[in-house]
Amino acid sequence: MSNVIVPRRVLLLGSAAVALAPMSAFATGDVGKPAPAFSATDSSGKTWSLAELKGKVVVLETTNQDCPYVRKHYNSTNMQTQQREAAARGVVWFTVASSAPGEQGFVTAAQANELTQKRNAAPAAFLLDPQSRIARAYGATVTPHMYVIDASGTLVYRGGIDSIPSSNVADVPKATQYVRVALDQVLAGKPVAEASTRPYGCTLKYGSNA
Repeated sequence: MSNVIVPRRVLLLGSAAVALAPMSAFATGDVGKPAPAFSATDSSGKTWSLAELKGKVVVLETTNQDCPYVRKHYNSTNMQTQQREAAARGVVWFTVASSAPGEQGFVTAAQANELTQKRNAAPAAFLLDPQSRIARAYGATVTPHMYVIDASGTLVYRGGIDSIPSSNVADVPKATQYVRVALDQVLAGKPVAEASTRPYGCTLKYGSNA
């Protein structure tokens, strides 16, 4: 694994290794504050702006199709199921590819569209972030790294998609699904009980900040 922007520790799980972002990487006071603004083009050429989505709950999901931890949630259909559940409730779910060109996880628009079809995924859009501007603004360190923004534009959740940091599909039904729980609470008008959790996955391959 390549180095991340912030220090991390690695947990060995069977024959795999997973990057765990240190708690300090995301316990920075950002939760409960306005979510960082962003504007990005999706794989169909449409530009999306967070400012234009005020009044909508938004989910950000960083992705890398070659990461076994991302594959865990797509091969089990956990990610697609939650994307569809969210869409049915009026939530705008973005899959975000923030890997730099030439790095694992980078995709062109055509590749992103092919990947969405192949995975039978259902995000509102697949955002292309090759300079890692969105990832950097949110402090994303791994794939998948998950964020929930409420209708007022406040960041109310950041962390892992669930509670078991493994690449084993069999662990999905055993885990607490943090994002699903967070969305249930937000849409019910309640505070998110676990607003910051430890994300796990493959190291995000940052692009140029130019």
